[in-house]
Amino acid sequence: MAIQEQPAPVVTTADTMVGLSTVAAQAALRTYGPNEPAPPRRFGVIMQLLPQLINPLVLILLGASVVAATLGEVVNAMIIIVMVTLSLLINFLQTYHSQRAVEALRQQVAPTATVLRDGVWGELARRAVVPGDIIRLGPGDLVPADATLLEAVDLHMQEASLTGESLPAQKAARATSADGANQADAQDRVYLGTSVVSGTGIARITATGSATTFGAIATHLATRPVETAFERGIRQFGYLIMRTVVFLVLFVFLIGVGFQHNPFESLLFAIALAVGLTPEFLPMITTITLGQGAIHMAKLGVIVKHLPAMQNFGSIDVLCSDKTGTLTSGTLDYAGGRDALGAVSDRPQRVGYLNSAFQTGRKSPLDSAILAQPAPDDLADYHKIAEIPFDFERRMLSVIIADAAGARIITKGAPESVLPRCQTWESATGPQQLDEAARQRSAAAFAELSGQGYRVLAVATGPIAIAERYTPAAEQDLVLVGYLVFADPPLPDIGQTINALRDDGIAVKIITGDNAQVARHVCGQVGIAVDEILEGADLDRLDDAALAQRVEHVAVFARVSPAQKNRIILALRHRRHVVGYLGDGINDAPSLHTADVGISVASAADVARDAADIILTQRDLRVLQTGILEGRKAFGNVMKYLLMGTSSNFGNMFSMAAAFVFLPFLPMLPTQILLNNFLYDLSQVTIPTDNVDETYIRQPRHWDIRLIRNFMISIGPISSIYDFLTFGMMLAIFHAPASLFQTGWFVESLATQTLVLFVIRTAGNPFRSRPSRQLTVTILAVVAGGALLPYTPLAALLGFHPLPAVYWLFLTAMVGTYLALVQVVKVRLMARWAA
Repeated sequence: MAIQEQPAPVVTTADTMVGLSTVAAQAALRTYGPNEPAPPRRFGVIMQLLPQLINPLVLILLGASVVAATLGEVVNAMIIIVMVTLSLLINFLQTYHSQRAVEALRQQVAPTATVLRDGVWGELARRAVVPGDIIRLGPGDLVPADATLLEAVDLHMQEASLTGESLPAQKAARATSADGANQADAQDRVYLGTSVVSGTGIARITATGSATTFGAIATHLATRPVETAFERGIRQFGYLIMRTVVFLVLFVFLIGVGFQHNPFESLLFAIALAVGLTPEFLPMITTITLGQGAIHMAKLGVIVKHLPAMQNFGSIDVLCSDKTGTLTSGTLDYAGGRDALGAVSDRPQRVGYLNSAFQTGRKSPLDSAILAQPAPDDLADYHKIAEIPFDFERRMLSVIIADAAGARIITKGAPESVLPRCQTWESATGPQQLDEAARQRSAAAFAELSGQGYRVLAVATGPIAIAERYTPAAEQDLVLVGYLVFADPPLPDIGQTINALRDDGIAVKIITGDNAQVARHVCGQVGIAVDEILEGADLDRLDDAALAQRVEHVAVFARVSPAQKNRIILALRHRRHVVGYLGDGINDAPSLHTADVGISVASAADVARDAADIILTQRDLRVLQTGILEGRKAFGNVMKYLLMGTSSNFGNMFSMAAAFVFLPFLPMLPTQILLNNFLYDLSQVTIPTDNVDETYIRQPRHWDIRLIRNFMISIGPISSIYDFLTFGMMLAIFHAPASLFQTGWFVESLATQTLVLFVIRTAGNPFRSRPSRQLTVTILAVVAGGALLPYTPLAALLGFHPLPAVYWLFLTAMVGTYLALVQVVKVRLMARWAA
């Protein structure tokens, strides 16, 4: 692919030592813009408010207010405008505040690059990198932009995202870069979207943003992110409400015209009815609930990168993770060396130290434990010639070093991989033939150590001829030096945490690169059932259907590659599990993408953090468990709003449509409907602050449109029955004229559809589940405000009439029995749903 380079600021030889100056970099940033392959669309306040202004219902209401003013109904027009304006302002201000807070959290985990500015290396946000900048690359780093290498040491890049090639590509700096139309394969080029597997490099940025190779692809393929289950459920709910609104509005308008009601009044009444049915605060409630959940989670050490992922986070019922750093501390202790047959020996530590010291790949905890030991006395006598980086097919890493005696290869890796490449073993008296008997004794020594829970690496070496390039084929005819043994004990309280996750409906599955014996020992210590272990070699013999059956019953997977991890996660998802994957390594990125929720840690490799949806400030399952429970709380509060909108509110709107047919006057004035709807919505603004039942958050919760529909079908009619009782009371007992009838029903409908939130907000007994103080105050204030309106100076303006004293006795009795009946029906609905 041809690369369209941006002309970088002029760089002299001196500049290569200091990089760009801050002034030059700021000028370049103004010229080329932020380094974003597919720049996110950022809008000012007006542009964010505009979508709410062009909402069809808002436009219709504003148009209706213009028509009303033209016909002389200025008061009604002003009331409509005030109601619309207040709703828009509350919606916008609450949403805008939550979005700003969530964006601030995202910036905490924004990708960075190591850049040379003003002669000093420092970390800068990736979007601030400009052409001409000099960057430093190391294992696990994401390349921040297209660049030309100035220096490279055993640099191997993962370029699968651009080329489709799964094997790492070797890179080298050149005195002069190759020119030409097609430079995608240039050995001295590194590209945005790729990552460092091993080695180090220094490079000069040549193109940023959409001018990069990856940027051209990203711009072309820029699409909406994959829809989460939560977003899909919200969309389905929207369709359900839309169909209901369209039917009722057309029904009311056509009936009004057919019964010779005033056409304009009929139209305005129908529009007001549509507003009453439409959950216009749903986006706000969703954003605030998820946003406040994200803010609270951040205080607990869980940072949410993608807000819609919060619901999936709370729905996780299977958590997949490596055992190292999750079940164990991840800080390994070197427990000594063994020769090939299991006898104690110091020789493996010396040879292993040379391998770890000269390798340029990302240092693992195993390497850290090796390098914490005393260095060989002759370390300075060696120099490095080349490196064959680690990969999950070979499960080993080799360095080629040389001293005065000549060059040699040193290989370190999984014993199962290293042993077949050895022909002899190193004894105290010299090399011995690694015959079948010796191989069996060596394998038995390794198995015994693994069975005791030790992690084991094999170390081998051998002479090698100096060559320009080395491939894995060079790892042959080696001398087995012995084994490096490491202790990685379980974390102190990890067993309790595993049990707590299990109690919360989350099954923990361990997917490790270690061998089965180590995995069995460690998992047994922490209380994970190890009735069966599925190893990578056995997994490859299963087709997808067979694997989907096995993953249900297997809790531990050993000696698996990144590709096999992906198959396990896909198999679990095929079984309709919501899968979370916790990983922090370079090779965890594909699995983080594949899982429903990718979870990484702040200290992870760039490529892993970039792929994750959730970032933990520390790798601790207790923190993760707390975050999952917060996700469930956020989902529970969103569900409260949805169930409210499809129960009593729906019933009241249906009652209005029915009353419109039979009454000689409007059952409620359009402005009263709008005010009723506004006050009802206002009462729910504090739902995001509400408490959630402990019983609710103790099991994963999944989106279920059937529950919402059942609430609409079951509780909506109960609300309508009490509305019809109110109609009868107002007509038969009070012989109410239009204004008194409208006032009585306004107060009753507002009271029932608002106070019912105390019942619907909990799956159990509302007297045992305490709502938040903010929600309690909001609901009671709205009901009290609605009840007092007929006695205020605004009454005449709104068409209200003072209510007789006996009305309040009827209202108290109806509200009490209504809430009791809803409680009975709700318990049955919730019990069926939970079952």
